[in-house]
Amino acid sequence: MIFQIDKTRWRLRASILLMICSVVWACHRSGNESTGPKPTEEPVVQAVDFDLKKIKERGTLIAIVDNSSTGYFLYKGQPMGYEYDLLALFAEKIGVTLEIKSTASIDKAFEMLNAGEGDVIAYSLTVTKARKKIVAFTESHYTARQVLVQRKPKGWRKMTREQLDKTLIRNQVDLIGEEVHVRKSSSYEERLHNLSQEIGGDIIIIEDQDSAETEELIRRVAQGNIKYTVADETVAFVNAAYYPQIDVKTPISFPQQIAWAVRKNAPELLAEMNSWMKQLKKQATFNVIYNKYFKSPRASLRRAKSDFSSIGGEKISVYDDLIKEAADSLGWDWRLLASQIYQESHFNPEAQSWAGAVGLMQLVPETGYRFGAENLYDPRQSIMAGVNYLRFLDKLWAKTIEDKDERIKFVLASYNVGLGHVVDARELAKKHDKDPQKWEGNVEYYLLMKSKPDFFRDPVVESGYCRGEEPVNYVREILSRYDQYKQLISS
Repeated sequence: MIFQIDKTRWRLRASILLMICSVVWACHRSGNESTGPKPTEEPVVQAVDFDLKKIKERGTLIAIVDNSSTGYFLYKGQPMGYEYDLLALFAEKIGVTLEIKSTASIDKAFEMLNAGEGDVIAYSLTVTKARKKIVAFTESHYTARQVLVQRKPKGWRKMTREQLDKTLIRNQVDLIGEEVHVRKSSSYEERLHNLSQEIGGDIIIIEDQDSAETEELIRRVAQGNIKYTVADETVAFVNAAYYPQIDVKTPISFPQQIAWAVRKNAPELLAEMNSWMKQLKKQATFNVIYNKYFKSPRASLRRAKSDFSSIGGEKISVYDDLIKEAADSLGWDWRLLASQIYQESHFNPEAQSWAGAVGLMQLVPETGYRFGAENLYDPRQSIMAGVNYLRFLDKLWAKTIEDKDERIKFVLASYNVGLGHVVDARELAKKHDKDPQKWEGNVEYYLLMKSKPDFFRDPVVESGYCRGEEPVNYVREILSRYDQYKQLISS
């Protein structure tokens, strides 16, 4: 009987203990699920082993960026931005092409980097101890304070500076009890937590979803949808030129280092970037790029307000409607055709080449007339004639290249350098046991080789010498720009 009582008590105690453990575990899981993964935690996957040597062998530097008015954006069809301009210079320095992948999520950017989907995070990242645990930072590009972004009161233009200051938060202590919206997983959240400790009261920190970029939160402050957000002063000052109703003069941090990030197991890439940046800062080029995006408010304002900017618009050029109509008749994504037209003329209908090609699609008069254009300076006639020519080339290549995506590369190359040279490269590929159906590493390679006597004098070659680097780069650049258009411009 005594044994039975003890056994029952033991079972009761065990049940209570199990319940307590279950509640603790449930609370722990609930807390984790509500906050989501942070870039300050250990990476979910082991960082891939892919350093500078392998990047050069691949021939491409993959950069992870976000769409912002200072970092990376499209303006009148051209990729621009502080991060983009520097990345292009670095890619050229190490002899590779640049590939851009855009994401608004900082969490996602860290995951992509360590998973090998990118080689460098080219955000304007604040260097923190927590982030150093999962990535390696380059030498800082510059330093910047974090500032409070707040909306000025009605009638602020008629106020004196003293009157205006009295209506705004100038003492950080006044943030106690206030809601401040910040970008998810940004360094701003960490700074606000520290500031709460320093001022002896809680700031209500609201992390917005991954897709809410810093500039989106600034816009919401300007429109009165939220009261406060935080941004680096460089970005804040640029946006203040666009939104004069916001104030960005209240600092909430000391100057902090701003840098790029690479994988911790990529020391060669890190060393190369640091060496390059050190040398670049000694040249005027760096200051020109920095001032272009951070010290030229009028130019920034013009780009930000433009319908042809990916920051706030959905247009690539003034000819988008014509391009969409023409691309539809061709069966192409209109953004691909737009990328080609940018490559040809930068959307300048008066463009002329040394070879006599004119207009948006850069056709010589004989070809233009053959494919329906009497006036190649007329945008509609130029685009339609160019598309008729592309359709003609597509029908020819459809006889031998079944895959549509591959065929586009053959069509673009033929448009640039002429059908005969691409046919020659294909015959050379066949002769040397390469795949005549594939462009990259196969037909593309032999088009490059056509500048060498052993190849352009080969009996299978009918069109002779060709400086193949030009059409090869032509195809690469159009497709690379098209990929960027797809990321930032709606179909």
